[in-house]
Order: sequence, then C-alpha cells, then structure tokens
Amino acid sequence: MKRVLLPSFLLLIFTLVLTAVPTEAEGKIYEDTIRLHILANSDSEEDQKLKLWVRDRLLVEYAEQLNGSLDIDEAKEKAKALLPEIERDVNGWLAEYGSPYTAEATLSVEWYDTREYEEFTLPKGYYTSLRILIGEGEGKNWWCVMYPALCLDIAKENAPEDDGIIDYTKEEIKLVSGKGYNIKFKILEIVSDVFSSINRG
Repeated sequence: MKRVLLPSFLLLIFTLVLTAVPTEAEGKIYEDTIRLHILANSDSEEDQKLKLWVRDRLLVEYAEQLNGSLDIDEAKEKAKALLPEIERDVNGWLAEYGSPYTAEATLSVEWYDTREYEEFTLPKGYYTSLRILIGEGEGKNWWCVMYPALCLDIAKENAPEDDGIIDYTKEEIKLVSGKGYNIKFKILEIVSDVFSSINRG
C-alpha cells in the first residue's frame, strides 16, 4: 500500500511546485515596468526640498509626454528620446532655484526593493529607470512607477494612485495585486535575490 501511495504523493508535490512557479508572463513584470527615480544631492533639508521641487516640476511638465504609451517598448522609446530635453530642463530649473548643482538624466537598469502601494505590491528586482541624479546623488531618493502610469497622474486632480495598473497583463495584475501570501511573488523575489548576489559577486 505504501509503495502505491508514495508515487501519488510525489506526483502531488511535483504538481503543487509547478503550480507555484511563476510563468514567463508573470516574470515579465520586471520588463514591463519603468520606474522614475530622482536622487537628491544629500540628506540635508535643503537638498531634500530641492529634490521634491524638481519632482513636482518634472511631473507637471512631462506627465502628458511620458503618459499614454501603447506598450512598454513605446514608453521606453519616448523616455529615451526625451532624455536630452529632460536633462536640459532640470538643469534650467536648478539654476532658476538658485542651486549650485547640475543634473544628469539617464535610462538605465537599477535594483529596487519591494514596494507596497494601496492596492498592489511590486516585487524587488531589477527594473528600467528614468533616472535623474542631482549633484552627487548621495541623498535619500524618490521614485515611483512611470509605466504603467502610476505616478505621472499625480499631476492631475483626483487621479487614483493605482489607475495605471490596468496596463499590465492579466497575469501580471494577478501577481502584484493578490491579497495575502503569494507564493509566486515570493519565488520571483528569491530568484531576484540570487541574481543580485551573482551580480554583486
């Protein structure tokens, strides 16, 4: 009897493990997201205030241009094309503010920790970022999700914080908006930690 039950038990365990492993579509959450990342020169009160002032100007001036992309590839192309203009404008705003710093705008891949929003959570891992570095960029940073447009609508009145999540695929929405313990989500984070350790090594 035990010999009969053992294979059945192992098959059950194997099936459960396969069910818990994230699919390729769910794993694309990293590829289908762009973060907006603004780094302050330092943690001084004035530098942190300047960072938020730049953030507010950027969201107001560029929300419309960076918003409304049909897909992630178009969003990346828009961001890449706007880099010289964004960098020029940010440096102009810094001069207008009376700041001695200059800024650099880049589109790069960066590591992010887990971030919880009201209605969903993004797993930690590597994401593409539109990155604004002010001065030395050694202060506390501010970031949000640029695509889908989860922060660009801050510039608009009465815009819900999670309104852009609908631009994710059904699989991605299920992954990031599930309540309670999400095994697939945790597996993605474990895999991300492994890759992060390898990159640091």
